[in-house]
Amino acid sequence: MTKDPRQAVVEVIARLGRETQLHLDERHRHFQITDAVTIAISVLLMVLAMFNIYYVRVLYHDLQDIMFTMESMHGHLRNVDDDMQVVTRRIGRFDQHLTNMEPIQSNMRSLSETLPNLSVNMHEIAGKIGLIEADMGLISQGMGVIDQRLHVMTGGVGVMRHNVRQMSGPMGAMNPMMP
Repeated sequence: MTKDPRQAVVEVIARLGRETQLHLDERHRHFQITDAVTIAISVLLMVLAMFNIYYVRVLYHDLQDIMFTMESMHGHLRNVDDDMQVVTRRIGRFDQHLTNMEPIQSNMRSLSETLPNLSVNMHEIAGKIGLIEADMGLISQGMGVIDQRLHVMTGGVGVMRHNVRQMSGPMGAMNPMMP
């Protein structure tokens, strides 16, 4: 039996057709897998985007609360600063009044010479007045230092308030776009 030469060509073409179809089927399956992975990643990215929007909104509200608290703190520190200035002035006046105690002390000595029974008490009072005067001088200096530090703190809170406003500005611009 002789083989027909066309039969070999038909077999080769049939085999090429089968191989081509297998290749097309495999390629189609890979495209389906790629599409499924792309959809899954897209859904995951959408979920992450929603969480990011939520966290940005929460951060914006927290920054707003911080800014309002800083403004309130700044106002309270200004009130404390004003009160400390009043206290400093009053202590300064009190210190000036204590300088008038020296003539009183000398008069007390003359009284102690005339009144021996009062001598011991007057010396104690004179010593205590000297201690009070020294203490009031220290308090006056301390109030001056506290006054300076409150000025510095008020300035620092003002800078912090400005910085928080700077940070919350971009968040405020994004707020109308958030759900």
